[in-house]
Amino acid sequence: MAHSLKILFFLFSILSIIPLSHQLEQHPLDSLTPNEFIRVQAIVNQSHPTSTTNLTFQYIGLNEPDKHAVLSWLQNHPTTTPPRRQAFVVARINHQTHELIIDFSRDDIVSDRIHHGFGYPSLTFQEEIDANQLVFNHAPFLAALNKRGLKLEEVVCGSFTVGWFGETKQNGRVVKIMCYYLDGTVNLYMRPIEAITVTVDLEAMKINHFQDRLVVPVPKAAGTDYRESKQKPPFGPELKGITVVQPDGPSFTIDGSRVRWANWDFHLSFDARVGPIVSLASIYDTEKQEFRRVMYRGFVSELFVPYMDLTEEWYYRTFFDAGEYGYGLCAVPLEPLRDCPANAVYMGAYVAAQNGMPIEMPNVFCIFERNAGDVMWRHTETMIPPDLITEVRPDMSLVVRMVSTVGNYDYINDWEFKQIGSIKVTVGLTGLLEVRGSKYTHKDQIDEEVYGTLLAENTLGAYHDHFITYHLDLDVDGESNSFVKSKLQTVKVTDQTSPRKSYWKVVSETAKTESDAKIKLGSDSAELLVVNPNKRTKMGNFVGYRLIPGSVASPLMTDDDYPQIRAAFTEYNVWVTPYNKSEKWAGGIYIDQSRGDDTLATWTSRNRRIENKDIVLWYTLGFHHVPYQEDFPLMPTISTGFELRPANFFEYNPVLKVKGPSNVRWPNCSVSSSGLK
Repeated sequence: MAHSLKILFFLFSILSIIPLSHQLEQHPLDSLTPNEFIRVQAIVNQSHPTSTTNLTFQYIGLNEPDKHAVLSWLQNHPTTTPPRRQAFVVARINHQTHELIIDFSRDDIVSDRIHHGFGYPSLTFQEEIDANQLVFNHAPFLAALNKRGLKLEEVVCGSFTVGWFGETKQNGRVVKIMCYYLDGTVNLYMRPIEAITVTVDLEAMKINHFQDRLVVPVPKAAGTDYRESKQKPPFGPELKGITVVQPDGPSFTIDGSRVRWANWDFHLSFDARVGPIVSLASIYDTEKQEFRRVMYRGFVSELFVPYMDLTEEWYYRTFFDAGEYGYGLCAVPLEPLRDCPANAVYMGAYVAAQNGMPIEMPNVFCIFERNAGDVMWRHTETMIPPDLITEVRPDMSLVVRMVSTVGNYDYINDWEFKQIGSIKVTVGLTGLLEVRGSKYTHKDQIDEEVYGTLLAENTLGAYHDHFITYHLDLDVDGESNSFVKSKLQTVKVTDQTSPRKSYWKVVSETAKTESDAKIKLGSDSAELLVVNPNKRTKMGNFVGYRLIPGSVASPLMTDDDYPQIRAAFTEYNVWVTPYNKSEKWAGGIYIDQSRGDDTLATWTSRNRRIENKDIVLWYTLGFHHVPYQEDFPLMPTISTGFELRPANFFEYNPVLKVKGPSNVRWPNCSVSSSGLK
């Protein structure tokens, strides 16, 4: 999505380049360090000494080590050396896209491949800033503002990727610039300057097309500012404060990138493209007295956000937020006591600037223990009079949070670890709608397709979707796993064995190939499991984890629509592939103007075998967003997610013997027979 010029300058102002520092022994899956970013920059610049003016770093991240090497190191650590640290780099050098692998043990480039296929790398902030700035010196644009009576100093602009719509020839790296008007509000997205389109060639960094199609009223500023200081009475009811207190400190520990809490142990890292990466998630089994692995690696692989407005300035707005803009690159510093509770601990991260230098991103993660008043388990027994037996355990969990602000939308990403063995993944959507300026001031005036909801005068909220695809490399008690779909099947009783007429039973099927595992979720009841067919419980059941989906949404665009061709990985909610280190970004490496020839959907066309293999589960959740007036001028958060929950993984309830938290205190209240005082 577009980034306004002022927002980008704000982000850069709070990020700072950091000095070289001595690094302790690293985990093989740790994010790149500032030192490593600097080394990457030096090595690439030295290898292309005549290209410094035409060399930009579009992406720098960890080149993930071979999985077997990582697991072998973990098993034999600290007696063995860790796998070699390498960086994966995408750079534009003399107007060509290079894929480079840098080996830090050799301080050298071990691979340098030029990409000749379709698609381009993600944008950098600096490119967007430079492209946005061009319009302010473009005479036709200034004339268009003057025609509308708009003040230049109140205009901000953002860069939009252009997609692909069947062109046979590549268009080059271009963006379209769309602009907004402030003048009395900071809510720029509610004041679009419609029907002006500026196309910028990013390589030449110049405007190559301008169009002023018609004049549309700019929506009013009144009532759009969301800042607390700008609100006027009447206000909503004020609540009394709630204090989160842990008198004995947190129950979790952070050692570098390793997080341990209760029965969980996992590794946390950061990537500019996908944001948080949770690795090596293992849970302690008190019965077996050992940690057992659940997930090798999990992260957001891609976000697809297509708008349904077909007007000339809107039809191409079909964004891939991770691959085009960088889901991690758009992460923002978390606000203590607002984004995260008082007991949160914060962690920073680093990304590369366009010139390759490291930039610090403070407070990009918060980690905290949650006690939301939920119950983990309970029972009251009334059948043994005169005794009344009640046992209750409060539900405590550990949350890892990151917020990514991709233009107008804020995505709140939670990975929540629960004592019952579940990993609950949630994404919350809030922020600002993309709205289109319109001549209409009342719904009754509308006599045409407007592709949205009239939210305020001259303000149409466009219909759109959000599809978020997760890469989940589950290793349930080991690497060799299978995917099982268990359908709940109704059976009619046709004899006289029971007065009942029907019941349901479970019919399980193990997927043998990739095509067997593609699933569109809907009305059919089913249990979706990843099991280890080589390990059983004492009762003979295969140990496993099940996927519990949240709200389900599938694409409504036709399969031959160009945005859907590029986003064919959203066609199914569930895919299963054999593990392949190179298959991690569902839309492909180069997704700007991609053509759908390198996606999860094309990978699975090989129909590889997945039974009793090292497999990856891909899950896509989604929203069809029909805007309502309550979404104006700013949207309340709407959330969905999924849960990975043990399924015969343990011999019995793993939290049977969990004790309630100690030192529970109720300040300023006491309990009487009539209730709390």
